[in-house]
Amino acid sequence: MSGTRTVDYVVVGGGSAGCVLAARLSEDPGVQVALLEAGPPDTSVLIHCPAGLALLAKTGNANWKFATEPQPGLNGRRGYQPRGKVLGGSSSVNAMIYARGHASDYDGWAAEGNPGWSFAEVLPYFRKSEHNERGADAFHGADGPLNVMDLRSPNRFASVFVEAARQAGYPENRDFNGPTQEGVGLYQVTHRNGERFSAAKAYLAPNRHRPNLQVITGAQATRILLEGRRAVGVAYLQDGVAREIRAQREVLVCGGALLSPQLLMLSGIGPAAHLRELGIPVVHDLPGVGAHLHDHPDVIQVVDAPHLKDLFGLSLTALARVVRGIVEWRRHRSGMLTTNFAEAGGFIRSTPDEAIPDLQLHFVVGKLVDHGRKTVLGHGYSCHVCLLRPRSRGSVRLRSADPLAAPRIDPNFLADPDDVRRLVRGFQVMRTILEQPALAGLRGRELPNSAAARDEASIEAFIRNNADTIYHPVGTCRMGSGALDVVDARLRVHGIAGLRVVDASIMPRIVGGNTNAPVIMIAEKAADLVKEDAGRAQEALEVQREGMAA
Repeated sequence: MSGTRTVDYVVVGGGSAGCVLAARLSEDPGVQVALLEAGPPDTSVLIHCPAGLALLAKTGNANWKFATEPQPGLNGRRGYQPRGKVLGGSSSVNAMIYARGHASDYDGWAAEGNPGWSFAEVLPYFRKSEHNERGADAFHGADGPLNVMDLRSPNRFASVFVEAARQAGYPENRDFNGPTQEGVGLYQVTHRNGERFSAAKAYLAPNRHRPNLQVITGAQATRILLEGRRAVGVAYLQDGVAREIRAQREVLVCGGALLSPQLLMLSGIGPAAHLRELGIPVVHDLPGVGAHLHDHPDVIQVVDAPHLKDLFGLSLTALARVVRGIVEWRRHRSGMLTTNFAEAGGFIRSTPDEAIPDLQLHFVVGKLVDHGRKTVLGHGYSCHVCLLRPRSRGSVRLRSADPLAAPRIDPNFLADPDDVRRLVRGFQVMRTILEQPALAGLRGRELPNSAAARDEASIEAFIRNNADTIYHPVGTCRMGSGALDVVDARLRVHGIAGLRVVDASIMPRIVGGNTNAPVIMIAEKAADLVKEDAGRAQEALEVQREGMAA
């Protein structure tokens, strides 16, 4: 065991939440903060060039590359579960869409017994985090660390999709994070000056010089150190060497919905029967750890359009364009390589009876097959439809007591019949949009495997054969006060002192949109909660000292 260091706060996981917490807590020069990240620094040009995400998908670098258990709802297929394994976490490898979800999502959290989490109460944290290049207003900030902007060089076909959706009767919306979510339009993205602007760039990079902030990469946490029922540090592996770091105040777990419950269970905090099966001593029987896993199930329609060379694809023409694009991006940080590929989309209702949008669309300016891991020739475009509020629930469990073993991930996709019905309707709506004149006039041809799906039964079969995640797992350390909840409304783990979970795993229910912006908001709020509790503890200590002196 290597020498043990001691700091005030240990943050486990250098993804979106961890970067925010490390930056915000180290604003106080009187506290020492250490951030542990299992992956490497975010130095790859594929991270910083927005279009590099296409190659990241193929190489699998900076990625945990998890897979699910076989999914009965997907005809026994194993799904792909990519998560960022690099400084910045998934914000360093995602499609950079800035979306918050619907206001009612957060009001629902509060209504379920989580005071402080209504939309009116979390909106200030969204605004605090945001530097929107459009400027500040009632919904947006302009002074925060996270740069949000319109795409610098949008592909012309993104606007063609928006026009097709308008022809299908859907309103255009220039701001999905404003007063109304519903409609179609171009997404805003977490870019700055033509580069990806991850949480690591936004929060860590400007503050790495702080002497009270240690950022330790290549450090995989193996368990939380506990003294009785108090967290006092973290054990981790770095370069094959077992190390420990102690926390005088708190341990803050930010591993995400798949890895945070794994770390808690490895530490003896979780469902007792499961831990005993694996020979892990039970410190605290907390049955909700790893439960309630859910995600946005998603299915894609791909259209072949070989004559449309402005779309991304693999051809001699495309190779020449990419070479010119590389030169333009290197010189000016503009051009085709500033794309996030999923440039347009929207939030729509599957039927007029829905009170709020229950579906999200992502229009991709290229042919997307197998999460972008499969190389396909020619040019074309794709459209995703995902179900925003699925009812199906799954779990994360340990595969073994080995901390280096991947967890058992079971999203239980499409187990609830309502999820299937809504996704079938979503596919039909998506097809209706793609068949409007603006896109139909381009003379593309839908790929045969989806083109053959015309009635509800064949569409359902297509979905079960092709649907998968759109990378938004949540809920496995759920916030609440019930028997199966893991953290309270201040994100403190029930029954364990000095320990919080701060990431997407605490969401009681998934938000109706992409999850990166909400996770950053959660961490901004958590930083204030930690500071408030530290201040109260200090006040109580001073009162105690005064009493003893008297």
